[in-house]
Amino acid sequence: MPGLTRGAGVLPDDPVDKAVGETVKFNTTLTSSAGNPFGAIVWSFKDKKIFEAGLVNFTDPGYEGRITVFISTGSLELRKLTLSDRGIYSVRISQGPDEHEDTTTLNVFERVIDVTVNANSTDVVEGSSVSLSCSVSSGSSLSFRWMNRSSELTASDRVQFSDGNSTLTITPVNRYDQGPFRCHASNPVSDDISDPFDLTVSYGPENTNLSVDPLKEHYVDGSDISLFCSADSRPDAHFTWFLNGDQLPGSGSELKLTNIQERQSGNYTCQSFNNKTLRSDTSMQLSVSVLERISGASVTPSTNQAIEGNSFKLTCDADGSVLTREWKKNGSDLTLAGHMTFYEEKRVLSFEPLNKTDMGEYSCNISNLVSSMEAKYSLVVNSLDQIPPPPPCGAGCIAGIVIACLVVVGAAAGVGYYFYRKKKSQGISSTRREGGGGQDNSTSTGNKELNYADIATFQRKDGGSVQLRPQNETSEYAQVRGNNNAPGTSSLPTYNAHMQRAKRQAPQPDETQPYAQVRKH
Repeated sequence: MPGLTRGAGVLPDDPVDKAVGETVKFNTTLTSSAGNPFGAIVWSFKDKKIFEAGLVNFTDPGYEGRITVFISTGSLELRKLTLSDRGIYSVRISQGPDEHEDTTTLNVFERVIDVTVNANSTDVVEGSSVSLSCSVSSGSSLSFRWMNRSSELTASDRVQFSDGNSTLTITPVNRYDQGPFRCHASNPVSDDISDPFDLTVSYGPENTNLSVDPLKEHYVDGSDISLFCSADSRPDAHFTWFLNGDQLPGSGSELKLTNIQERQSGNYTCQSFNNKTLRSDTSMQLSVSVLERISGASVTPSTNQAIEGNSFKLTCDADGSVLTREWKKNGSDLTLAGHMTFYEEKRVLSFEPLNKTDMGEYSCNISNLVSSMEAKYSLVVNSLDQIPPPPPCGAGCIAGIVIACLVVVGAAAGVGYYFYRKKKSQGISSTRREGGGGQDNSTSTGNKELNYADIATFQRKDGGSVQLRPQNETSEYAQVRGNNNAPGTSSLPTYNAHMQRAKRQAPQPDETQPYAQVRKH
């Protein structure tokens, strides 16, 4: 039964996608034949007739030179497409008693050209925010996809898309967001991808680690060691070194210690600093122990005479870093008896008191973790009666004693003569003073009594007188005692005479004899 057939598959069901400048051909499924020719073919775009063939032939002026209709099939070819060509196209073909009509859609796109990525900042700090935007120099109806390295980014708590996915925002940025990033722009007729775009993400420092080479529990003084500091940081961290909390000179990731000494023992740390993030981090402490080799070990006694019943000590000493001391007696570990005691971490071995059984060879082994040394001492314990007497005095000894005695005698004689001269000059001065009104000056009565005049007035040359004290007052004098025996002739004493004289008891003060008595007149 003849009639109008709509949408009976005359044209393709799916839209047709083409790029600007390309050619599109809308093929129909119909075929004109001699027995059943087409009566009329009409093509319309957005309900506007652009071509007709049949009883009337018509081509829209806007399509002159760009359009061709194939009479045998009714198909339409449109060349040099523009964006304005996109839309719905319809065809109506009459064939005999039947009339066929169908529509199709043409999509026209600009090709994607020159995809680029830009960012609001290319140097960011971990924890901050960054936005990247994708643009093209040409392209329409675009879709965007973002890649970080080889992985496609999807929306998450940190990653957001906007502006039709052309803008990528990351909040907060972490160190793995440094890229390279790529933007893939596409439409149904073309696609393009941007060049790699890198972000510089500054982070750290963190995980600051301190190591030493060579690694040992203890080092011998004079050794060379190196400390190394590392940290996770971008850009590279700067390092500062500390010993027991005090900053050391120099910087860098390596600290070289050459000819290290015991004073350089202690806890080392390094501090890392990032001048971009303005953050710092400090390592764990690394303990370095430097020990001086043991040298000059000795065991010394408190006295050279070890006497039974007295106190006695042995002292074990050495140069270097002394950590332990171990004592032995006669080759066996020393077992302390009740009268023996260690002091100062076994530095001193004390005997209180010393016994005969303490005799023997004592050895002290001084050690540290890098060296050791042993010192020995042979202890001989004497009884009090076994102490040898001092050696007899020889000729040299006697000569020394005689010289010493002469020096003492000479000094005593000099002092005595000095006082004798002084006393004599005072006596002469007193006898020269004469004057009226005083008592007479009388001479000495023997060698045990001495009389002086009591001068009350003094006669001047002009006949006048000077009164020295009131007439009714008397003078008092002290009693002077001394030895007035005449000295005998002296001679050098013999050794025996010197020893006998030394044994005499010193004369007592009340045994002295008076030189004279001073009495008042």
